[in-house]
Amino acid sequence: MTTLKIDLVSDIACPWCAIGYARLQQALSSLPELQTELEWHAFELNPDKNAPQEPILPALSRKYGRSEDEMRAAQANMMQIAADLGLNFSKMQQRFTCNTFDAHRLVKWAATHDKATAMKLALFAAYFGEAKDVSDAAILANCAEQVGLDKTEAQRILAGDDFSSIVKEDIAKYQQAGISSVPAFIINNRYLISGAQEPAQLAASLQQIANEMA
Repeated sequence: MTTLKIDLVSDIACPWCAIGYARLQQALSSLPELQTELEWHAFELNPDKNAPQEPILPALSRKYGRSEDEMRAAQANMMQIAADLGLNFSKMQQRFTCNTFDAHRLVKWAATHDKATAMKLALFAAYFGEAKDVSDAAILANCAEQVGLDKTEAQRILAGDDFSSIVKEDIAKYQQAGISSVPAFIINNRYLISGAQEPAQLAASLQQIANEMA
């Protein structure tokens, strides 16, 4: 039985990353003979910790040079895609921009308890489903508690700099490897699948890679 190592580079603030992971799960469900090992890696869409938070629609409008109505329509389309995948994006238009460095630190900590995916999904749900500030220590600690991690330990980590160097190394490694947009799926340190591809297309790519590795 073939095992594929999937390194998933993503950001909590990236809706396509949440969609991409859900589509990956659908793709893998159609490939029951394929074994996979998934590891999450950090990427920051908003790397400036000191940047003021602002409503997402005008921020995206300025970033992409499109009107707020265009961005609202694009976000509404993502909300429908997410709903079809069983994801809660109900408040994605009410969210604010935020830095996710501390959230990535918690994901790295959660990984030491085999809860990285649960932590990532809780953060996606908090940000897109509830428009919560996932740079806020109290909200992050609550997300940790929600997935069965120790809230007091999460608060201690957030108050210090545990896992900071690991996150910085992670970000630098994939930037240097040429990853400039997310999600990015790196298979067996050799193959790159970019973007949140449709499940059937993703499954076909994974099957082709598995065949080549067999």
